[in-house]
Amino acid sequence: MRKMRLQPVVGLVIVLGVMGSWTGGSHAADIGEARVKGAVDKAIRPLLPQFSIPGMAVGIAIDGKRYVYDYGVMSTETEKPVTGDTLFEIGSVSKTFTATLAAYAAVDGKLSLSDSASNYLPDLRGSAFDKVSLLNLGTHTPGGLPLQVPDGITNDDQLMAYFKAWKPSYAPGTYRTYSNPSIGLLGVIAANSMKADFGSLLEGQLFPAFGMTHSYVEVPSAAMTTYAQGYTKQDKPVRMNPGVLGPEAYGVRSTAADMIRFVEANMQVTDPGEKLRQAIANTHTGYFKVGGMTQDLIWEQYPYPVDLKTLLAGNSTKTSLQANPVTEIVPPLQPQEAAWINKTGSTNGFGAYVAFVPAKRLGIVILANKNYPIEARVTAAHRILTELDRNLASAN
Repeated sequence: MRKMRLQPVVGLVIVLGVMGSWTGGSHAADIGEARVKGAVDKAIRPLLPQFSIPGMAVGIAIDGKRYVYDYGVMSTETEKPVTGDTLFEIGSVSKTFTATLAAYAAVDGKLSLSDSASNYLPDLRGSAFDKVSLLNLGTHTPGGLPLQVPDGITNDDQLMAYFKAWKPSYAPGTYRTYSNPSIGLLGVIAANSMKADFGSLLEGQLFPAFGMTHSYVEVPSAAMTTYAQGYTKQDKPVRMNPGVLGPEAYGVRSTAADMIRFVEANMQVTDPGEKLRQAIANTHTGYFKVGGMTQDLIWEQYPYPVDLKTLLAGNSTKTSLQANPVTEIVPPLQPQEAAWINKTGSTNGFGAYVAFVPAKRLGIVILANKNYPIEARVTAAHRILTELDRNLASAN
């Protein structure tokens, strides 16, 4: 797999950690950095005192130009400021990398998303997973797997025994139940099909292909000084302790600068290579409708323009924590340019949100070292991208 062609950095503003690099397009220069900064500041600065968030980093992509804005501190104890190198736990946004890896394995002929999960895991043959496809795993529709791996499961043998005995509550493809075990199992199968360790595949292949130089499944000791301290809703310091399927479901740590590069690749602003480019596009295929939201391969999308009420409903606890009936899209919805594509992510001490609009070449990454309400993240992102879109329109 060839690496992404990186363009030189053209500017660095120290005060807010802003950096941008041209990869094509002209609209970004038309609206000016001051407008970008103003839109982000207005939406983000009030969140820190409102939710007692120690620090945040926001990445913006506008038609080939990247910006990163940093706020607050990595730790309330050290008061070390957030910088462009600060690592945040991105929680379930990690699932988008798992989906990309599975889609890449499919493009490379290592697996087929239409196959049953038990085809790739002999231990599960004769179980309910004979009727669960890899696509079901990647769309949270296998039949009612729980949100988390059950307590007491601490190794792979116990996990396989649990899956072997699992009885679905619904027929595959009829209900969406958001599930770490579901996408986690897809990640295991994808890595096995490529005959490599999951973490090694992300750190050795995917991250370098996207130009992500400071992203990890396992944070090395040399990078620990850049790892932000997370805080619970009760302001207690905490960091993630990944369990079984943690790397595949919620285990990535990254920076806003790295994540906005991933967003650019998802908008086809940058080129990670033919097979990976096709894999990314395949993760934007729509398979099921859940209210106003279309479930892609982990990514969730809405027709653009989209109103805030619709976004909040699609990212609500009702959608994420309850079983919701789905309508299968036949044939599947091919990747849409005029779409708002997003994913939330949380750990006990961190909160993340990623959204982008391919047709507008607009994207945003919001990272924080506190698990604050998803509604606030979505509202801030919608406000920022709406204002930037309006500024682009007026500049033309």
